[in-house]
Amino acid sequence: MDQLLNDQVNQAISTNSLIAMIISLSCIAIAWWSLQHLKLDLIVKHPKSAQARMLQLLLAIVLGHFVSDFVLEYLSWTQMLKYLF
Repeated sequence: MDQLLNDQVNQAISTNSLIAMIISLSCIAIAWWSLQHLKLDLIVKHPKSAQARMLQLLLAIVLGHFVSDFVLEYLSWTQMLKYLF
């Protein structure tokens, strides 16, 4: 019985981890896609340089991380609603 419960818990944790990774990478990709139309020439001297592209990548990672944190927390909250009633 304990082994069955342990297997179920491991499977649930693995599934949640996989979902979190997919959501995080998707949000980073969406942030990268949306930052492609940002006018970097207003902020950076050479918007096509490697440094400007690195800045754009880091901004996409940060923005995607914040969005994915919100989505994952919202998903967690909706799963906990069943315990309210």
